[in-house]
Amino acid sequence: MPDQIVISAIDELSVTTLRTLCIDSVEQANSGHPGLPMGAAPMAYTLWSRFLHHNPKNPAFANRDRFVLSAGHGSTLLYSLLHLFGYDLSLEDLKQFRQWGSKTPGHPERGHTPGVETTTGPLGQGIANAVGMAMVERFLAATFNLADFPLFDHRTYALVGDGDLMEGISYEAASLAGHLGLDKLIVLYDSNDISLDGPTEKSFTEDVRTRFIAAQWNVLRVDDGNDLMAIAEALQTAQIQNGHPTLIEVRTIIGFGSPGRQGTSKAHGNPLGKEEVQLAKKAYGWNYEKSHTVPDEVLQHVTQWVQRGEQMEAEWNELLQRYKTANGALAQKLEHVLNGQLPADWDADLPVFTPGSGEFATRQASGQAINALARRIPNLIGGSADLASSNETTMKSESVFSSDHYAGRNLWFGVREHAMGAILNGMAAHGGVRVYGATFLVFSDYLRPAIRLAGLMKLPVTYVFTHDSIGVGEDGPTHQPIEQIASLRIIPNVILIRPADANETIAAWHYSTGQQKHPVALALTRQKLPILPDTDKAARTGVARGAYVISAETKEPIDAILIASGSEVSLAYQAKQRLEQQGLSIRLVSIPSFALFEMQSQAYHDSILPPHITARVGIEMAHSFGWDRYIGAQGEMIAIDHFGASAPAPELMQHFGFTEDAIVQATLRCIERSNVK
Repeated sequence: MPDQIVISAIDELSVTTLRTLCIDSVEQANSGHPGLPMGAAPMAYTLWSRFLHHNPKNPAFANRDRFVLSAGHGSTLLYSLLHLFGYDLSLEDLKQFRQWGSKTPGHPERGHTPGVETTTGPLGQGIANAVGMAMVERFLAATFNLADFPLFDHRTYALVGDGDLMEGISYEAASLAGHLGLDKLIVLYDSNDISLDGPTEKSFTEDVRTRFIAAQWNVLRVDDGNDLMAIAEALQTAQIQNGHPTLIEVRTIIGFGSPGRQGTSKAHGNPLGKEEVQLAKKAYGWNYEKSHTVPDEVLQHVTQWVQRGEQMEAEWNELLQRYKTANGALAQKLEHVLNGQLPADWDADLPVFTPGSGEFATRQASGQAINALARRIPNLIGGSADLASSNETTMKSESVFSSDHYAGRNLWFGVREHAMGAILNGMAAHGGVRVYGATFLVFSDYLRPAIRLAGLMKLPVTYVFTHDSIGVGEDGPTHQPIEQIASLRIIPNVILIRPADANETIAAWHYSTGQQKHPVALALTRQKLPILPDTDKAARTGVARGAYVISAETKEPIDAILIASGSEVSLAYQAKQRLEQQGLSIRLVSIPSFALFEMQSQAYHDSILPPHITARVGIEMAHSFGWDRYIGAQGEMIAIDHFGASAPAPELMQHFGFTEDAIVQATLRCIERSNVK
């Protein structure tokens, strides 16, 4: 933190440069949101120039401060900051705002633009991401920092708008952040009383300050959003707060400087237009006619901040080297963490089950996997939305992450599913941890926007979704998922795995933990299932490939193929045995993951589901959407395309047709049709 803040004319010119860059980018694209950047440029510039610890030459610097533009529609402000402060983003990139193939898309995208920490735009997600990032900083500091070695000591900043704070997810995330005492989290609130449709007074009149104080936040206010000194002083105050995150409400005027648009919703999401651009620039005292101008004196001025970042990282790297010399064993663990690597023996304790092991709900097997992994992976961290005892997600040998003990690895999210999803995204985007979160499958709907963003960012988050079918029984249709499996399957980049027994569950965890390219959702049973023959040998490879022959045909030619996922595989196995007693040759295929199966070659597909075998029966206690690609025009599907009911699970399965008899009869019909053909 700077000891003394000095504001001069060059700072004001730099702010104006930011504003005009944003205006010009939106105008050239004829699309975008100029209002927020025009109003919030002073606070953003003050933060980035005087307070934000970052190295533009290495956006991945481990101990950098994180900046999240939660109000992602103001993306031109972030892009202009990145350009001005020396990131690999040129003026030409700014001119290509919102164009095909550009590095400056309509909303910030992680992994697409250097320096963008997380993908934002859906309001409320960013502030929850920031909470996750702040949690990781505290965890890493508590786990690896030693006396004289403060390796992890960075802050997380977020810029939010009125719309962010209207979203329910912001309430959830702010509540948890206050409870956890995340005092290295600082949120700048662009408070301008305007949203897309008009004045916020039409729908949003609560006392935000009181709400955040009630959530155990420190709250500051800057009455004039153009007062750089007042903003700097508020940031200084926020940095010395202990025990509470800080919200700084900065009163701004949306579209500041535009005589015909400022202070109105007209400035929110439309270009100003040529005439209004000229009037705004005149109001700023801007004397440059050319679009996207950065005065030489501004470039020279910001160079000092770029140099400061390089020096900061150099000092940290020197500290890290001394740490490695003094603390060899811990340093080796840290090196794995920083490089995103797993320990060499990370999967050594994963259990293997045989048919004589007994019966296990797949949620129970998942719990065993989590605890086996926890013993070997020191940065595995996760929890549940108040269902850990039911989801089986507690690491039994680990403590709870809390304001008194940030080294804990069990996260108590409370009944905050949506915030949990976005916080997990923030944790994964921060890096240094491997994260999971849990709830019932039917409640995955509550965090679906965050799952979608995890898919968009390709974040390696693992979701543990238990109670995956009408097998939950008496809880009834409110708790019995029907459409959730199909809907999760169609989210791009999200890998849904529905294991058939304990061994497939262990294999699912092995796949999810061993990769860093996708979010993975596990759909797990409440009810106990038998261990299927040979899955102790075949499951790991089979699950990783999405589908495999779990029980081969007894002879050639094959009469029919049964295809099932999850708990229905064991039911199909019993039906297969009955059909074989009739002299039929039946292949049983377990298909735990459509997505992984689709990644395989056509040759592998054909080896599992030979095209000439058209007698196929699919079995899944979920909506049938998507199954047609596997059962074909001649096949039949045993599914449930309507809501369930409240009754004991065996009665429900009988009533809704999930029985051996139903599978046998469907198979015989398919064989008959196939023979007629």
